[in-house]
Amino acid sequence: FDHARLTPDTFVDELGTTVGEELLKPTRIYVRPILTLLQRVPVKALVHITGGGVRNLLRVQTPCTFVLDAMPEPPPIFSLLQRLGDIADAEMFTTFNMGIGFCVVVPSDHADKALQILREAGERAQVIGQVTGLGERQVQLPQHCLTITP
Repeated sequence: FDHARLTPDTFVDELGTTVGEELLKPTRIYVRPILTLLQRVPVKALVHITGGGVRNLLRVQTPCTFVLDAMPEPPPIFSLLQRLGDIADAEMFTTFNMGIGFCVVVPSDHADKALQILREAGERAQVIGQVTGLGERQVQLPQHCLTITP
């Protein structure tokens, strides 16, 4: 805040709200939609993308490579933080969730069914990438030329 000369009451046009209101937006709770999903689709992994960002995908027990090549545009708060703090992409994606709150890993032939279930539950779900191989534990973000390893 000090570096950018912001206070919780500062209105930021690109956010459409004050800094304080943006930072106090409630956390989404995924329990009910995920329980429904688990009953109807073979889920391989569930990963909460909180502190640690997409690096949390590396916690999946099976060593594999995640290629996140269809990431949505991060919410404006993240570009604001990055710009004001002069933060590199690598740090942003390994510190913040960048708008991805939760990842569900399912076989590709079940992706459409999983999306349908989650969307019917009111979630904004989309495919953000794929698992490309077993053996090497890493997360790749091709649009940002990043590879994250343990």
